Amino acid sequence: MTAHAPHDDTIAAIASAPGAAGIGVVRVSGPNVPAIALHLLGRAPSPRHAHFAAFRDAEDALIDRGLLLYFPAPGSYTGEHVLELQGHGSAVLLDALLRRMCELGARLARPGEFTERAFLNGKLDLAQAEAVADLIAARSQAGARAALQSMEGVFSRKVDALLQSLIGLRVHIEAAIDFPEEEIDFLADPAITQKLQALRAQLSELLREAQRGVRLNDGLRVAIVGRPNAGKSSLLNALAGSERAIVTDIAGTTRDVLRENISLDGIVLELADTAGLRDTHDPVEREGVRRAHSERERADAVLLVTDLQHADEDLTWLKDLPTGIERIIVVNKVDLDGQAPRAQTRDAEKWLWLSVKTGAGLELLRDQLKQLAGVGGGEGAFSARRRHILALELVSDHLARTASVLTDAHAGELAAEELRQAQHALGEITGTYSSDDLLGAIFSSFCIGK
Repeated sequence: MTAHAPHDDTIAAIASAPGAAGIGVVRVSGPNVPAIALHLLGRAPSPRHAHFAAFRDAEDALIDRGLLLYFPAPGSYTGEHVLELQGHGSAVLLDALLRRMCELGARLARPGEFTERAFLNGKLDLAQAEAVADLIAARSQAGARAALQSMEGVFSRKVDALLQSLIGLRVHIEAAIDFPEEEIDFLADPAITQKLQALRAQLSELLREAQRGVRLNDGLRVAIVGRPNAGKSSLLNALAGSERAIVTDIAGTTRDVLRENISLDGIVLELADTAGLRDTHDPVEREGVRRAHSERERADAVLLVTDLQHADEDLTWLKDLPTGIERIIVVNKVDLDGQAPRAQTRDAEKWLWLSVKTGAGLELLRDQLKQLAGVGGGEGAFSARRRHILALELVSDHLARTASVLTDAHAGELAAEELRQAQHALGEITGTYSSDDLLGAIFSSFCIGK
């Protein structure tokens, strides 16, 4: 990670817009904070005490009266001297107060700069810093709880535990490389294989948890696929609670992808109704089928809608589905055979028998979608981002290559290099290794004042 010197400038921003009580907050951070606080209060403020103060402009005219709170470094959010000014929540007053802070030696903060400084000063790691933005943007109670867990370091501790296991394995292998004159072949030690297997299992579990955390943040992308007239559009309408898709008895009615966002207990689901999967000579319908295949591959979960007569045959549409995409087989129209709705797991795939027409069994599907989206993940559920998933998948690739090269007794250097790169990829999650470009991309997405 690039070393950063302490900041020699002071930043200020409106940290909180007017709330229910009509209170607005201006936050200031940096080395000039003690002098600014002394000027505003007329005396040195007591740390972590609320002082009633008059905020005045350069001509000594009153801007506002409110509370002044001073947090000396390093015991603050940013790790620097921090000043919080709480006043009446008028946008005009807050703007005047912010201008006054700039006159006294501060500059306007960039988006996310307070949290960026907290990260650079070691108050938060990068995953915790991102969780601050996730908490602000949370669209459900489950998402907010998950973001709080990440802010508390749950995700970071899991990453660190994985990192320590990886380092232990790397040390073991590099020790074998450093002592080639020993008669014992350390690389053939079964303990190395066992440690690598345990590490890959640990990574696999963390990847599953992180994927659930991403869904809690971003919502769940669901592609509805199946043969023509299986009931895909009717299912979309039933889940959306409105007649969004055209439903007819004519096969091939749906020609393009129709998207609809719905909310299940606050979790956002992006549903995509696709063209019926079949061979066709109609160029328009053929393009719709191509788009349906494309939609499957970008989804988090695929709902294969079929019926009792074609269920086993229609499974072929899932054979080439990329790994990591959840699959739910929805056997529709059970009312035609007088069967009761039910759920069953077969070969890690969830099967649901229901009737879109009557609504019987739809609650089973809603419950399954909520589970896939991360609801009910337990107290340990944490928020994550897609960049975390990409990093963990890269670690997985390096560990797979490590296992491959270890079959060669003379490939210790290659195995060590794969583990070194895996360690680097893992360190990017918490910011142990990070580039300025990465930090800029992350913190620029924050709101100003955070």
